[in-house]
Amino acid sequence: MPVESGSGAAARQAKQKRKSHSLSIRRTNSTEQDRGGMQRDMLEGQDSKLPLSLRNTLLDLFGQIEREFENLYIENIELRREIETLNERLAAEGQTIDGGDLTKGALKTKASHSTSQLSQKLKTTYKASTSKIVSSFKATTSRAVCQLVKEYVGHRDGIWDLSIPRVQPVILGTASADHSAMLWSIETGKCLLKYVGHAGSVNSIKFHPTEQMVLTASGDQTAHIWRYMVQLPPPQPVTDINQAPCEEDVDFSDKDEAEGEGEGSSECPALRVASTTLKSHQGVVIAADWLVGGKQVVTASWDRAANLYDVETSELVHTLTGHDQELTHCCTHPTQRLVVTSSRDTTFRLWDFRDPSIHSVNVFQGHTDTVTSAVFTVGDNVVSGSDDRTVKVWDLKNMRSPIATIRTDSAVNRISVSVNQKIIALPHDNRQVRLFDMSGVRLARLPRSNRQGHRRMVCCSAWSEENPTCNLFSCGFDRQAIGWNINIPALLQEK
Repeated sequence: MPVESGSGAAARQAKQKRKSHSLSIRRTNSTEQDRGGMQRDMLEGQDSKLPLSLRNTLLDLFGQIEREFENLYIENIELRREIETLNERLAAEGQTIDGGDLTKGALKTKASHSTSQLSQKLKTTYKASTSKIVSSFKATTSRAVCQLVKEYVGHRDGIWDLSIPRVQPVILGTASADHSAMLWSIETGKCLLKYVGHAGSVNSIKFHPTEQMVLTASGDQTAHIWRYMVQLPPPQPVTDINQAPCEEDVDFSDKDEAEGEGEGSSECPALRVASTTLKSHQGVVIAADWLVGGKQVVTASWDRAANLYDVETSELVHTLTGHDQELTHCCTHPTQRLVVTSSRDTTFRLWDFRDPSIHSVNVFQGHTDTVTSAVFTVGDNVVSGSDDRTVKVWDLKNMRSPIATIRTDSAVNRISVSVNQKIIALPHDNRQVRLFDMSGVRLARLPRSNRQGHRRMVCCSAWSEENPTCNLFSCGFDRQAIGWNINIPALLQEK
C-alpha cells in the first residue's frame, strides 16, 4: 500500500487551510454592507455638531480605510501560512536526505533565501496598500490651492520685509538690503516709487494706518517717515497662471538668480528726502511700526532697546529697555496701545501703554533660541516664531503657557496672520512657506520648484485682505517678492 510522503501531506493541509480561509473572506465581504449600515445607523443616533453630509463623507472615508487594512491583514495571514508551508516542506526534505553539515547549510541557505523573498513581498504589499490609502484620502481632503500670481523683481539685493497698506490705493511695499524701499503695483508688478534716502540696509517697512505715509527702519541707525503719491497703471490682461496644489515640491535644486534689475525698476521715480528722521539709537534699527492711531511709532534696535517716538515732534517719548541681547522685531496691536518686542535673548516682551500713568511690561520665555518675530492678531492672541524651529500661539488673557505649538524643520522668520481667516504664514530659512491655523494644524505649503517660488531664504510674509487677486505676499534673499492667491476651503479650517 503506497505511503504518502511528508511533503504531500503538508501541501494538502495548506490547501485545505487556504480553502477554508477563502470561505471566511467571502463571508466577510457578504456582511460588509450590513456592517456599514449598522455603523451609519449608530453614527446618526449620536449627537454631533457636524453636518450630516460631512459625517457621511467621513464615514465613507473611514470605511475605505478599514477595508484596505482588512485586505492587507488577510494578505499578511496568507503570506505567513505560505511561509509555514515552505518551512514544513523544507523540514520534510531534510529528513529524507542523508547529509552532514554541508547539506544542512544548503538547506538553511535555501530556507533563508525563500523567507527573505516572502518578507520582501510582504513589505512591498504593505507599502503599496498604505500608499493607496493615503493617496485616496489626500485626494479627497486636500483641496487647498496656491496660485503664483506675480513676481516683483527690481531690487539689487535681498528683500528683508514687505507690507500692504490698509488705505487706498492698495499697493505693495518692500524693504531691501540694497539701501532702498520700493512701492509696487500689485496687478502689473511695476515699480511706482523708489525711496533711496537711507544710507544703509532698509530692514523694515510699514504703512500708516490712515494716511499715505511710510515708516522705514535702516541699518544707518535711523528710522524715516516719508509721504508718497502714486498713480496706478491701467490693469493688464490676465495671462495664464500655473495653478498647483499647495503641497507641490518638485525640485529643491538651486537656480541662478535673475540677471539685471528687472523691468519694474528701470523707469521707477525716486524719492530721496524723508519728511521725518528719527535718531536716538546707537545701533542698527531692525524694525519699526505705527501705534494705533498713527501718532506714535516704535522702533527696535540692535542696541537692545526699543524707542517710542512722537510723529509730529520727532521727540523720543520712552526708551524700552530690559532685553539682554539685540532686538529682532517689534509689532503693535491693531486696536490697542500694546507693543511686543522680540530679541535674540530667546524672549519676547509685552509693553502696555493703555494707561498713560503706568507702563507695564511682561517677559515671556517660551523659546530656546532667537525669537525672530512676535505679532498680534485681531483677537487676543500673540504668535511668536523662533530660530528653534517652533511657532507658538499665546492668549493675551493667560500667557503662562502657549495654547498651541507648531514644530517645523527649519528656522522661522517674520510671520504674519490673516485677519479674516486667521491663517499663520511661516517663512522659513529652507525656502519654504507653510500655512497653519491658530490651533497649530497644517493647512498647506506653497509650491516651490526650480521654475517658481523662492530660491533663497524666505525672510517675511504679509497678508492682503482687500486684494482679490493676491492675498499673500512673500519675499526673500533671492531679490524678489512674490504674490500668491491662496484658497483654503472652510472644511480644512474647521476645528
